[in-house]
Amino acid sequence: MKKIAASIAISALAAAGAEAQQYQRPRVAPPEVNQVAPGLGHFTDDVLFGEVWLREELAPRDRSLITVAALVSTGKTAQIGGHVRRALDNGVKPGEIGELITQLAFYSGWPNAISAVTEVKKVFDERGIGPMAEGGGVPPIDLEAAAETARMSIIERSVTPTAPALAELTNRVLFGDLWRRAELSPRDRSLATMAALIATGQPEQLPFHLNRAMDNGLTRREAAEVATHLGFYAGWPRAMSAVPVLERVFAGREAAAKPASPMPGADLRIIRAAPETASPGPTDRFSGEVRVYGLYRGDEPALIGGGTVAFSAGARTAWHTHPLGQTLFIISGRGWVQKEGGPKEEVDPGDVVWIPPNVRHWHGATTDQPMTHFAVAEALDGSAVTWMELVADEAYRAGSPSEPREPTKSRGR
Repeated sequence: MKKIAASIAISALAAAGAEAQQYQRPRVAPPEVNQVAPGLGHFTDDVLFGEVWLREELAPRDRSLITVAALVSTGKTAQIGGHVRRALDNGVKPGEIGELITQLAFYSGWPNAISAVTEVKKVFDERGIGPMAEGGGVPPIDLEAAAETARMSIIERSVTPTAPALAELTNRVLFGDLWRRAELSPRDRSLATMAALIATGQPEQLPFHLNRAMDNGLTRREAAEVATHLGFYAGWPRAMSAVPVLERVFAGREAAAKPASPMPGADLRIIRAAPETASPGPTDRFSGEVRVYGLYRGDEPALIGGGTVAFSAGARTAWHTHPLGQTLFIISGRGWVQKEGGPKEEVDPGDVVWIPPNVRHWHGATTDQPMTHFAVAEALDGSAVTWMELVADEAYRAGSPSEPREPTKSRGR
């Protein structure tokens, strides 16, 4: 009986082995690929679809989303139809495909999006998918308030001064409308946008959108797999260019998640108020009687420093600028502050004055009252201030700027 059982088992194994030898993985590459470039056929069937598409680090639905996004954003219309079919089979809804194209119109251009619509319509017609309804009464998604405030602040500083219309459209349309549309989840929008940026070789825009994607639920493992997958659809150079960006974002998020620890030897430092030890303001930087005391500078990596400056009536600074701006806290008396080309502004105790970076200005006491302020500024490349010419008496009293001279740089205030 044992011999019979063993014989049956051996026969079964032999049959299974023969069946395995006869089984071949379904071929994905078109026949002409194997006829012209058999190596490409091998990598298409055995690596791209036989290995990469089966990796568990990213769900098939996500792979379809980023593949279609890469094809749309790079204008590869001949490949779009096949991957839209695969996307539908992998659970991407027709409305989501339409919204994906809408998203990519903003990130890879209207021509690419319109061309994609033509190819997608063929697939929809083939599968009997009717016209998509707009909106459907779904309320817009609320974006995270703190993140939006930070984003708008960046736009205000970096875009508005040069391209105000672009800044306004970015805030009102791109993030105020498109990113709030509920037809695509925030995570899916981030996936599509990341794929478009990698596929079109724009790593400088990737940190913001990778952070946004991870805030929207994308994991580090999934983000890395997006780059891996797109190596096959956007090319190795563009995938490899994205890797250092991913590394920096991952490291930054890890550092932010860790409790901050003090630097070795860090301790409180108190600079006592001691007006009697004040030093006179240098005559090439101040006019009139000026006393400076309580100077301090933060320990590295801090860039901040400051000090208290007491102006007698009629005293003032020379014209100067600060590379990273300056803040003045008015302590006592009454003073004036003026930027070049602007009116003299009167300041009183409790007032706070912000002077933007590289704005030529001066500040000091009025003609009939002293003024004391505490000044704070950050250093750039070791310099917190660039001193220029003294403010002439006529300009000080009338508020009109004097002729500029060659500036000199200093770490002082």
